[in-house]
Amino acid sequence: MGKTTVDIDNSLIEEALAITHLKTKKAVIERALTELINKSKREIFRSKLGTFDLDLTPEKLNELRSGD
Repeated sequence: MGKTTVDIDNSLIEEALAITHLKTKKAVIERALTELINKSKREIFRSKLGTFDLDLTPEKLNELRSGD
C-alpha cells in the first residue's frame, strides 16, 4: 500500500466521520471507496441480468410462497 496525497473537502470528511462514527479519515475514505466499488458492481450485475417477463399474478405468488 502506498501513500497518496489528495485534496478533499474537509467538510465532507467531517460529515462522514460524524455520520459513520469512524475514528479516522483513512477509515472514512476506505469505507467510501468500498461502498462505491460495491455499488458499481451491483449496477453492473443488474445491467447484465437484464429484464424478463414474468407471467405471475400476486395471488399465484402468494400461493407459491405459502407452499400450497
